[in-house]
Amino acid sequence: MTTEFLRVAHAAREAAAELAPLPRAPKDRALRAIADALVARTAEIVEANAKDVEQARAQGTAEAMVDRLRLDEARIAAIAEAVRQVADLPDPVGEVVRGSTLPNGLELRQLRVPMGVIGIIFEGRPNVTVDAAALCLKSGNAALLRGSSSAYSSNTTLVKVMQEALAGTEVPAGAVQLVPGLTRDSVKELMRARGLVDVLIPRGGASLINSVVEESTVPVIETGVGNCHVYIDAAADQELAVEILVNAKAQRPSVCNAAETFLVHADVAAEFVPKALEALRAAGVTVHGDEAIARHGEVVPATEEDFFAEYLSYDIAAAVVGSLEEAVAHIRRYGSGHTEAIVTRSQQAARRFVALVDSAAVAVNASTRFTDGGEFGFGAEIGISTQKLHARGPLGLPELTSTKWVYTGEGHLRTSEGTVIAGSGS
Repeated sequence: MTTEFLRVAHAAREAAAELAPLPRAPKDRALRAIADALVARTAEIVEANAKDVEQARAQGTAEAMVDRLRLDEARIAAIAEAVRQVADLPDPVGEVVRGSTLPNGLELRQLRVPMGVIGIIFEGRPNVTVDAAALCLKSGNAALLRGSSSAYSSNTTLVKVMQEALAGTEVPAGAVQLVPGLTRDSVKELMRARGLVDVLIPRGGASLINSVVEESTVPVIETGVGNCHVYIDAAADQELAVEILVNAKAQRPSVCNAAETFLVHADVAAEFVPKALEALRAAGVTVHGDEAIARHGEVVPATEEDFFAEYLSYDIAAAVVGSLEEAVAHIRRYGSGHTEAIVTRSQQAARRFVALVDSAAVAVNASTRFTDGGEFGFGAEIGISTQKLHARGPLGLPELTSTKWVYTGEGHLRTSEGTVIAGSGS
């Protein structure tokens, strides 16, 4: 590992040890200091961001992607407000998850504690730099950040602003660090930093996430890829189903909780599919349908790849299935374990779908778009975990903690005969 990487990694490690025991108040003051500094130094941040935007345009980057990269006064104010909202959230550290008094008199508690150093590899928008740092700090963790090279100037300045804001608080400035370097070598260093980094969270497209999961020696929380499904049951309210389907696909198609496939029970396909195709067409959505879908309207013929696709665009795959169980089998084959929805008036069908589907979130008569930390009332999230360890679903503040066991006795001793209390004479 390079000297520069080791420097920031060790700095984050030392800061994490100082940050972990801090109570809520100094962490909240530090977050508000960061928010104030972002607003006060807006001009400096915008100037740094302009270099990234200019470079992106020079490289022929699509204007939609350039817009995701761009920061202005209003966007920086929104980022600062998001930091203040994190400060207002409950502090998970120290929460008693479980507790009891054992038969031998020991008092047992399981407490939430920080993980330590959280490494985050992310693409695109520089606001993630601040969001990730704020969530890590609030949960008592140091953040080791590796953003997109396309936002390097912006990220460098944002981290500098945050570190200098922290310098005047009880939270160590080293608790927010940017991984140096623009090449993939710096990403590899972060992925190989086992012992310095406690957990790694990738945020981005499938190729980034797969690369981190496959190559990292640091434990990884897998996030993000969303091949989400909407299943229209035989007992669905069809008008409601059309509205849910269009919302799940078209309300914001470029996010991981947007629907990418809809499945229709064969018993209602002839009646429902023409309505769905018309509504999706009106919303600007192109349907990639199987042969059974194509019998009821004009679609693009679906390939095997279409059913695996996370389009993140105004495209959706579609198929007709013979039963709820066949819908679940399709989801298990092609889905990514993110969010699946059923539309039905049958409580029995809803219960069976919920029981059979193995995904992070299941929606009943609701859009897939609600799988989100803010919508769940968590206030903020660092991503959507699609794995089963250590957390699943929206990663809010509690999910950025681990636990430790604390047991308290009165001189309890374990012997071959059982428990004795020291000095009790027994």
